[in-house]
Amino acid sequence: MHSPLYLWTATVLLWIGVVGATGAIPQKRLSLEAPLGTAIPYVLEGYRGTDVEVDLEEQRIAGFTSYLLRSYGDPGGVFEETVPAARAPSFSVYVGYYDGQTQGKTIHSPKNCLPGSGWEVLGSTTTEVKGPDGSVSVNRYLLQNKNQQALVLYWYQGRGRVQANEYAVKWDLLRDASLRQRSDEALVRIVVPITESEDASLHLARSVAQSLIPALENALPD
Repeated sequence: MHSPLYLWTATVLLWIGVVGATGAIPQKRLSLEAPLGTAIPYVLEGYRGTDVEVDLEEQRIAGFTSYLLRSYGDPGGVFEETVPAARAPSFSVYVGYYDGQTQGKTIHSPKNCLPGSGWEVLGSTTTEVKGPDGSVSVNRYLLQNKNQQALVLYWYQGRGRVQANEYAVKWDLLRDASLRQRSDEALVRIVVPITESEDASLHLARSVAQSLIPALENALPD
């Protein structure tokens, strides 16, 4: 077993390497093969999607090159985290694509952003989702805000990989930035309000993820 000091030191060295690779080595800027809005179906699991705008300040903070935020439920429905669960649509999908990550412009980990606005994390783990080339792991979070609960799945996708582990994502970024001059990547997040049971929400989220992964492969650079 590694000591906490060893793990802390390894983490610091990893971050220094990532910053150095993405800051000192010129990165290729790779455009999407297809717009996110057309690559991701408007109908998923029988639910129709409605696009939602992210305000300009949030776009600036996130730093993505392209994004999609789409609420799936009744036609015309809009996902709002503050409405009662009974009025919330079935799920929302967010994809933030970065054509290159440089110092000061990298993907923000959702595990640092999920708590907030009254929401707290009740538990976190991973779950398996079927991908085009076999099963992949994605992050699974359970959130609560007063009497509301929501299930969140998220993962990182790009440069031929689907990855959940934050450390593995950073190692891959360091290696690809250094050897391939590529740091393009997408963050994918699914939020399902829990209105029946956690198992039912998880089943829906995994089914949606199973559709999203190959759809995104058609949009992301080879």
